[in-house]
Amino acid sequence: MQPTQSSLVRRFSVRRIDNARSERILDTVAAEEPLEIRVKYWFKDSQMSDSLAVTMRTPGHDRELAAGFLLCEGVIQNREQIVDMRPIGSEPSNEIIAELSKDVDLEGWRMARHTFINSSCGICGKRSREAIEPQGRAHDDPISVDALLVEKLPGLLRERQDGFTQTGGLHAAALVSAMGEMEAIFEDIGRHNALDKLIGHCVLNSRIPLRNKLLFLSSRGSFELIQKTVMAGAPILATVGGASSLAIETAREHGVTLIGFVREGRFNIYSGEWRIHS
Repeated sequence: MQPTQSSLVRRFSVRRIDNARSERILDTVAAEEPLEIRVKYWFKDSQMSDSLAVTMRTPGHDRELAAGFLLCEGVIQNREQIVDMRPIGSEPSNEIIAELSKDVDLEGWRMARHTFINSSCGICGKRSREAIEPQGRAHDDPISVDALLVEKLPGLLRERQDGFTQTGGLHAAALVSAMGEMEAIFEDIGRHNALDKLIGHCVLNSRIPLRNKLLFLSSRGSFELIQKTVMAGAPILATVGGASSLAIETAREHGVTLIGFVREGRFNIYSGEWRIHS
């Protein structure tokens, strides 16, 4: 489903206090609804159907969100493994089903997924990093980006954040060329969903791996975002906020250039500084 003004936002009557003055206003806020991602897959020559995940997201670009989730979780590796992708029921729908090709071993993925422990456990960073199966080798990506371009990214992104302008409550993920062209931007109330939508857009257009591209997010740099960056084969991730220790370790291990605290005139390079020139 393509987002519309009404799908991205909701309006509520609220009371605003400003310098001890009280007034009733109509406030515009980011929309948030659950999306159930279902899959139809093959197991021992029989076609099965099951629920894979439920995520809270801003409605819109649900096909991209589902495709990005499937790639970033390691269920699929390319566009050809998605036979069909459609909403369940009439639009607007909060359910989507992806029909997978016969070569997708979902049951094998389930068994491996049961051993995966994410970064939030605080003690299992090594096991988390070993669960990543990258689409491309960032170590070998020769992209080189001008430092002045990195400094301009927040301003370039704000100009195209329609949802954030209305609500102040949506994250954005952008695909940027080495020359600074913002090739695609997606917004969502969740930073992970925004990146999944962006990556899913690239999956559905057969643009994976994302060689010679930069990902820019209006969030902090967490392990999960580095994981998605690696799975998409992108060599550079830059964020408005700072980076976590596990994100830095994982970026260095996989050859990803990780940049944080991007502001006009300054930023920090945590990994892969050789790709940034001044």
